Amino acid sequence: MANADTASTREVARTERRERIFMWINRASGWLDALGFSWLVPILKIAAGDNPREQMHELKRVLLIPLIGIAAFLVLWGVLAPQIQTSLCAVPGPSQVWAQTVNLWKDHVREREKAAAFYERQEERNAKLEAAGKTDRVKWRSYTGKPTYIDQIGTSLETVGLGFLIATIIAVPLGIASGLSRSFNGAINPLIQIFKPVSPLAWLPIVTMIVSALYVDPVEWLSKSLLISAVTVTLCSMWPTLINTALGVSSVDKDLMNVGRVLQLPTMKTVTKLVLPSSLPLIFTGLRLSLGVGWMVLIAAEMLAQNPGLGKFVWDEFQNGSSQSLAKIMVAVFTIGIIGFALDRLMFALQRAFTFSANR
Repeated sequence: MANADTASTREVARTERRERIFMWINRASGWLDALGFSWLVPILKIAAGDNPREQMHELKRVLLIPLIGIAAFLVLWGVLAPQIQTSLCAVPGPSQVWAQTVNLWKDHVREREKAAAFYERQEERNAKLEAAGKTDRVKWRSYTGKPTYIDQIGTSLETVGLGFLIATIIAVPLGIASGLSRSFNGAINPLIQIFKPVSPLAWLPIVTMIVSALYVDPVEWLSKSLLISAVTVTLCSMWPTLINTALGVSSVDKDLMNVGRVLQLPTMKTVTKLVLPSSLPLIFTGLRLSLGVGWMVLIAAEMLAQNPGLGKFVWDEFQNGSSQSLAKIMVAVFTIGIIGFALDRLMFALQRAFTFSANR
């Protein structure tokens, strides 16, 4: 009898532990989906002892079918690419593009090794001068080697981040004012409709002249070309955030706004306590759209402003015209797409973290 009770207790404990594991997996599934790792959920459930047949069907839907699509694309690309001859060479296939990806990474590693060796020699030289009492001859210089592909990715992310930050700071307050006031919305709406479709190629000459006139003494961390690219990104990407913020604010429950009026809440408290929490889902939708637009616009802006990012990399390779240039441009295309996807997933994860509707 005692053995039966012990076995029953153990079974209950195992059941409770299994339920806790499944509860944790279900909670994590939303975040995994937001970050693009939804295929991990069925694998975790199978490991936890769930029905393998049911989870394999789900795994097939979220992982196997997308992998088949990618594989079919790679096969078609590999077969059709060599048949298209350009002025430089045949269109590179997957193997040539991968080879250039590896080469770009190796170039980055070599350049970092050169930089490390430069700073090591500089430290040794300055140490000898200090030991000899010649401190007046001690000099510290920055390494001036060419930016690598990884450095250019970092510059593009920095540029789009600055442009997106400026766009958010401008668009969210304007959107809130537009959503709260019909008069303000009527005044600003024609300007939105006029400027929203304007191409970055049209904005860039204007931005270049204005920034060159006003930003005459650039600081080291913010070059003129980076600022020009960032402002161009701002002008092209702010509109989705502005429009969605205005829509979200104007859609706030009228009864909720009436309660605020009855309580005689100040305008700022009404915005922070009533308006923003209710309109956050649409605001984040606008932010996601703005970030996507900004990342697309960035490449064209960097090409013309000669900001040392991915856009300049593509332009330089196009101008270079070597047999490897086309493969390197295709590496940049895939890099741009992957980073764009990652940025969108990041914004979606932030939306889930800060809004209730995304977590229901």
